[in-house]
Amino acid sequence: MIKRASISLLLLFIALLPAVADELDDALYALPGVSSVQTLQSEDNIAKRLVMFEQPVDANDASKGTFLQRIVVKHRGFDRPTVIVTEGYSNEYALHPRYTEELSDLLEANTLMVEHRYNGASSPLIQRGLEGKEQYSSTLWEYLTVENSAYDYHHIRVSFGEIYPRKWFSTGISKGGQTALFYRVFFPDDVVANVSYVAPLNKAIEDGQHEKFLQQVGSDEVREKLLAYQRTTLQHRKEIVPMLERYSQSSGYEFRVPADEVFDLMVLEYPFAFWQWGDDVSTVPDEDADAETLWNSLRSKCEPNYFSRNTPYTPFNVQAMREIGYYGYDVSQLEGLLVRPTYEGYMRRVMIQDDLDFIEFKGDLYERCQQFLREKDIPAMFIYGEVDPWSATRVVLPGKKKRMYVFIQPEGSHRTRIATMPDDTRKKILRILKKWAK
Repeated sequence: MIKRASISLLLLFIALLPAVADELDDALYALPGVSSVQTLQSEDNIAKRLVMFEQPVDANDASKGTFLQRIVVKHRGFDRPTVIVTEGYSNEYALHPRYTEELSDLLEANTLMVEHRYNGASSPLIQRGLEGKEQYSSTLWEYLTVENSAYDYHHIRVSFGEIYPRKWFSTGISKGGQTALFYRVFFPDDVVANVSYVAPLNKAIEDGQHEKFLQQVGSDEVREKLLAYQRTTLQHRKEIVPMLERYSQSSGYEFRVPADEVFDLMVLEYPFAFWQWGDDVSTVPDEDADAETLWNSLRSKCEPNYFSRNTPYTPFNVQAMREIGYYGYDVSQLEGLLVRPTYEGYMRRVMIQDDLDFIEFKGDLYERCQQFLREKDIPAMFIYGEVDPWSATRVVLPGKKKRMYVFIQPEGSHRTRIATMPDDTRKKILRILKKWAK
């Protein structure tokens, strides 16, 4: 009898699936701005759609035209809360059937994973046929701003709010976590709360705090081994640079500077990458390692495409140069081993295309965020890893806040999440989230 009842319920559920799907698709197509809806596979059986949403290139001037922004929707129900994921890059990975998102799962909420403008399929440059070198001279780049990005999320929030009327949250990781904060600063009432993971708040192109952080993070022994690796690797320059050149040629990488400078930058990046991803010191070669072993370790932690002309991170580099800042390199302990006495200003020389040299950094965004953090006390959460160099410029809450929180995972890296926190901290976070979601 129980088996028959279970089979009957299963058959009823299967029979209702097409009707549920039609209802979701009809609701999505009816929203202002939605251009297309495509069904995606999801291993957790949560309805999943790829939505293209029309946005103005310039939020303040409709005459500049529009572009289509890619959104991945995971639909749990029209009566559920909704999490808007402010991805800082491409959301290509969200297309995968196994894609899931921590905050949405914890809240049993709908998910709108929104690709950042100018990234992936959401680039007005690509959509207008500006490809290769031509795209870098386009004046369209001037509309890649934090303000326009914030309006992107606001337009989506207003449109999708018609079918998702319950509470909204925003979240993001790394640059996506920054973006969640920026969106909140521009539109503080769009969401109930933002949960920003490992999100830096930099005050300059080369902020300066990351270099100091790397001088004291972890143990003396690990830092000494990293420095020894850097020195040993630089001493094998004549052997390793040809390896870099061959690898880059076979990979199709092109650079704005000679290979020797790219090599230097990779070596300078090595400790940052080591701590960022929480690597084990056993992965760092000893001083007696041969050139090939040193090169393999260097390439595994610091892919040279990061510094190439054809890097997919050009939109990020533009934003770093313009508003969101970045970090520099301390060369003092490698004196005499580098081909340049300093790498100050390396981002402009190496990581920004020639036709984008006009970009100047403005500190207005940093000041606006600091003012927001000083004056507001609204539900917000910032999560960091203790050894992650990006925590050098983490959000610091001024004064006593009752509804804003910063949590730091001991020995945590850039992979820090709510699930990786110690039990007592994780339970506290979950209590806070539950309270916000009521």
